[in-house]
Formats: sequence, structure tokens, C-alpha cells
Amino acid sequence: MRETSAGGQAAFSPLVVIPVYDHEHAIGAVVQGVLASGLPCLLVDDGSHPACAQVLRALAHARPDQLSLLRLDVNQGKGGAMLAGFAEAARRGYSHVLQIDADGQHDPADIPRFEALARQHPTAVICGIPAYDDSVPKARLYGRYATHIWVWINTLSLQIRDSMCGFRLYPLAPVTRLVGEETIGRRMDFDSEILVRLFWRDVPVISLPTRVTYPSDGVSHFDVWRDNVRISRMHTRLFFGMLRRAPRLLWRRAAGSAPA
Repeated sequence: MRETSAGGQAAFSPLVVIPVYDHEHAIGAVVQGVLASGLPCLLVDDGSHPACAQVLRALAHARPDQLSLLRLDVNQGKGGAMLAGFAEAARRGYSHVLQIDADGQHDPADIPRFEALARQHPTAVICGIPAYDDSVPKARLYGRYATHIWVWINTLSLQIRDSMCGFRLYPLAPVTRLVGEETIGRRMDFDSEILVRLFWRDVPVISLPTRVTYPSDGVSHFDVWRDNVRISRMHTRLFFGMLRRAPRLLWRRAAGSAPA
């Protein structure tokens, strides 16, 4: 249930949003873990094929008190699904959105840790830092470092320690303002871009280590060629955006408001 302040405005009231595209074999266990946290959950069906769509409908039907379903008829990409989830969370009056992937790589048992830290820092993004086991593909592991370096360049800071982990908790108000004013990548470029752009807007980013495995159903929608090209283009856009903001970012760093 959403908490409200004395003035009737939403206080700390998080909604879990799970973007789902054809993860019918893993999503049941993910949902079970999420609901064990006691938080309400929204499944965003990102144009899944019938087998997955049927599983999602059955899950939502079985737990209508905690679980709801938003269906996108055409696949929008992970970012597009999350943008739809943000809009729905705002429409329902939630204050925060906790994002977790549908493929089982994140541990829902860590949700209370994200929630507790967000309660202490309600204006910050609480961003997971993966603690990998041996299941992580080495190419994916090493490839992440290129993005880490670009993010550090584009923020002139080391504060964002990992921008690619899809397990994070957002304050909804600054996210809503951002997506209303700027275009955010709608596919695998989403996670890094939205974090950098929120950082540029003075939204604090707090890192939280969390266990990550790869993935329980063996399904990954990361397209090595297309998504790497898309991510490279995103970093280029952000680089030129950073150049315009460099004086202010450097001033923030010197003033100590964005420690490296």
C-alpha cells in the first residue's frame, strides 16, 4: 500500500517494475522472489510471443492483490518497456520504481537492502554493482569495462561504479522530468544513458553490491553487434553532451558535491 504524507502526497512508496520479453521459463521464480519482499509489482510485457504472454497473464491473475500486468503489443526494447513502467507507476501515484530483470540473473532477496538504502536516501538512485559468479560470460564481463570508462569520462567522475546493472531503485519524480524533456535510449543503451543523464541533473547515485548470475533460463536478448553499435552511439552522444556541461561538472567535483 502506498504511504502518504500529512499533505496527502506520496511519501516512500516503491513499485517493482519488471520488463519482460519471452522469459516465460524464468519469470515465475523472479515474481515469487519479488512478491516475497512485500512490494507491489508491475510486469511490463514487451510484446512477448504467445507462450510468454500466457504465463504472464496467469501470474497476474493468480495474485491480483500484489501483481499487475501492462501489455505492450509491439516490442519496444528494454528501455521502452521501462519508460512505460515509469509512466504507469507515476499514474498510480508511486514515488519510486525498483527495476529488476526478468531472466533470473538478479537476486530478489536483495530487494529489502535496496529499499532500506532508498529510505535513507530517497532522492538518490540506488544502483546495483554486480558480484558475479562463474556463470558470467567473460566477453560480457570484460566488455562492460569499456562502458565503465566512457561513463566516467561522460560524468567527469567515478561516482557511477557500474551503469549497466539492471537492478536499481529510482526516485520517480526526477525520472519523470527527465523523460519528459529528453530522449532516452529505448533498448540496451537505456540503463547507462538514463543514469548519466540523471547524474547530470544532480541526482545522487549510490552503489550497492548484489549477486548476479547469468541467466537462469539461458535466454539473453543482448545482440552483440546491434547493441554494441547502439551503445557506442549512445556514448558518443553523451560525450558531446558532457562537453557542454564540463564546466559545471568540474565545479561540482571541486565543490565536493559529486565526489569521484
